[in-house]
Amino acid sequence: MSKTPQKVDQSYWGIVKRQFNKNRLAVWSLRMVYVIFFIGIMADFIANDKPIFCRINGNSYFPIFKSYGVGLGIAKYPQELANVNWNEVKYDFVVRTPIPYSPQNLDLNNKDYKSPLDDQDVESSGWRHHLGTDNLGRDVLAGMVHGTRTAMLVGIISMSISVLIGIFFGALAGYFGDKGLQMSRGRFWLSLFGLFLGIYYAFSVRSYYLSKSLAEGMGGFLVQLLFSLFLLIGILALCNVLAVLLKRIPFFGKKVNVPVDIMVSRLIEVKVSIPTLLLILSIVAVMSRPNILMVMVIIGFTSWTGIAKYTRAELLKVRSLEFIQAAQSLGYSELRTIFKHALPNSLSSVLVAIAFGVASAILLESSLSFLGIGMRPEDVTWGSMLSAARGYFKAWWLAIIPGFAIFVTVTVFNLLGEGLTDAMDPRLKQ
Repeated sequence: MSKTPQKVDQSYWGIVKRQFNKNRLAVWSLRMVYVIFFIGIMADFIANDKPIFCRINGNSYFPIFKSYGVGLGIAKYPQELANVNWNEVKYDFVVRTPIPYSPQNLDLNNKDYKSPLDDQDVESSGWRHHLGTDNLGRDVLAGMVHGTRTAMLVGIISMSISVLIGIFFGALAGYFGDKGLQMSRGRFWLSLFGLFLGIYYAFSVRSYYLSKSLAEGMGGFLVQLLFSLFLLIGILALCNVLAVLLKRIPFFGKKVNVPVDIMVSRLIEVKVSIPTLLLILSIVAVMSRPNILMVMVIIGFTSWTGIAKYTRAELLKVRSLEFIQAAQSLGYSELRTIFKHALPNSLSSVLVAIAFGVASAILLESSLSFLGIGMRPEDVTWGSMLSAARGYFKAWWLAIIPGFAIFVTVTVFNLLGEGLTDAMDPRLKQ
């Protein structure tokens, strides 16, 4: 009995997937990205001084899961476990993580740079520091695992912000151009004034409250950020209400073309003319309470120009195609035409920019943490571990291991970006 031949997916993304799978280097890079993401997500269950499960005096606990609730403010540890050293607790039964150390744990018996090859003062092989320690006795392997989480968060958070800003400005510039958007003269000038006024009052005036809430916790920061966004939207709405009143005056009611493309292009040129590292250093220098999350946000707000240029170029091509003209002739709103029809057919090149952008963001954060800029002393990242090697040149493991991790991560994301570039080439062969 003959087998029925499988139907080959002839869609664009089906062809892209087949082309990508032919590039073995890109495929293995994607698998490495999966491994890095897994380590980052499961970091607390790989390296932690808290047990996964334990039984103390007949009571059962799940300390790692409990710590999430404590961090969110929805749970509390029992009084006897509130400030306990988990490595000194007497357990009836315990299931520990593979690495029984957190990045902040200080092993005073193995401080002053213990090499992975040195004899170590530990109870058993399960407590050995397999990649050595730093000058304070912190476990390097635990720092590497949690540094992986930081690297992934830097890539995800910073690039999410960059994608939102870049796609927004790029889509407006590419779809409307310089003559595609019209509004009354009064609305145009009031909207422009309201935008600058809103940014000033929502973010510049409230910068102290934003940085303070960020230092206190993610929940408070989100509340303050939402308040700032509502303030910005409120000022813009007020300006548009005033614009409706100004329409009665012929001069302000006259329709004018809004040069969206020129405005966005000039904004991109101004941003590109300022070195990104210098801009970030200037922003971080005035922060009252620097921390790693704020650095991620700053990287995102300073890295959107590449995505905006890619999106603008794609929209310039797509906006003249027949299906866009058909949507416009059917009377669909401009927003629906952009976000439902134009953008979904213009994001292929943006995926490539995201892959390269994640690599750049991780490398930039490593550079900042290596310099000790924008982070707290207790934060452990690959860059901060690499920086610790400067204090003792014989600590080769503090230089080689984090440096190799940064090299591998940046390389796999760049190879992934190159693989996507080749797979999405319009001249590709099936």
